[in-house]
Amino acid sequence: MALKIGPIEVDPPVVLAPMAGVTNAPFRRLCRTYGAGLYVSEMVTARALVEGNERTLRMVRFDDDERPRSVQLYGVNPVVMGEAVRRLVDEGVDHIDMNFGCPAAKVTRRGGGAALPVHHVLFRSIVRAAVQAAGAIPVTVKLRMGVDDTRLNFLDSGRMAEEEGAAAVALHARTAEQLYSGEARWPAIAALKDAVRTIPVLGNGDIWEADDALRMMAETGCDGVVVGRGCLGRPWLFGDLAAAFAGTPVPPAPDLGKVMATMRLHLRLLADLLGEDGAARDFRKHTSWYMTGFPVGGDVRRQLSQITSFADLDRLLDGLDPTMAFPPEASRIKRGHTRGPRAVALPDRWLETADDPTPPAGAELLVSGG
Repeated sequence: MALKIGPIEVDPPVVLAPMAGVTNAPFRRLCRTYGAGLYVSEMVTARALVEGNERTLRMVRFDDDERPRSVQLYGVNPVVMGEAVRRLVDEGVDHIDMNFGCPAAKVTRRGGGAALPVHHVLFRSIVRAAVQAAGAIPVTVKLRMGVDDTRLNFLDSGRMAEEEGAAAVALHARTAEQLYSGEARWPAIAALKDAVRTIPVLGNGDIWEADDALRMMAETGCDGVVVGRGCLGRPWLFGDLAAAFAGTPVPPAPDLGKVMATMRLHLRLLADLLGEDGAARDFRKHTSWYMTGFPVGGDVRRQLSQITSFADLDRLLDGLDPTMAFPPEASRIKRGHTRGPRAVALPDRWLETADDPTPPAGAELLVSGG
């Protein structure tokens, strides 16, 4: 069955996870060419949006044909969150996701991201403010399991989000302390599905191949999956997922020639947004992900990470063998963040003041501008 998030039908039930510096409009367009789903923007900060920060406003611009238009918001103040949601709705956004799962120390040490649900009264107020401001536009909530294994609050947070009118809740099945280390704990997704009965529950964590998504849904009963690091350098994963959910054979992995064609297309899409120089700089991080597993040599990898133009990319790719097969093990090589575990930085007495409804001071300034 298709995933229903408010009035939005997501078929197959696959959501692109917001990833800073990655899920911009060109990357979302590239992923959409491979398969349908819900493609969420990079996280933007509610206060920066309300203040009209130029960089933030650029991040919430969409291609004319991009529907549904989905934005992830980060915020710690119910009033500011409500105003940011109203502005997005007025601009024609179709879906708003709220980030309560970011484990970055610069965010949690001020009480934001994965630290905020500890303050359950404030958490509830923020969700309520967003839902009320959104009206008919669905608002969803992204969570981690908790700060660490001594503070696993995801079940209570999921139920609160449900009670306040969230259209769905997604769980990255790790704690903030884990960061991106170890294995995602899928049984936590099943527990959340048992606790939240009236809205969809989405699972996130360790979906590297299409079969992982089917297995997660079978093992946990979740209603859909959120795909993050697994699609880095592999936007065709969304085509694999579409085939798997349709019950048709998953396409064969692309050879290096097809990967290189995708790289060239990705860079040109970025150039439409950022110009050639900005696109080259933005694309550098993607080159290592695209080349994961291919025996192209350290010198080529280094030069790809330093490109400044289309010509640089073409020169380096033209020296590679396009018939090289995609290494079977490369699909499961972890991409992106691999850090952790690490003790979670929190504000002074944050755990002892969980009933305090006051927004944490300065928590949005560190991530202002997106």
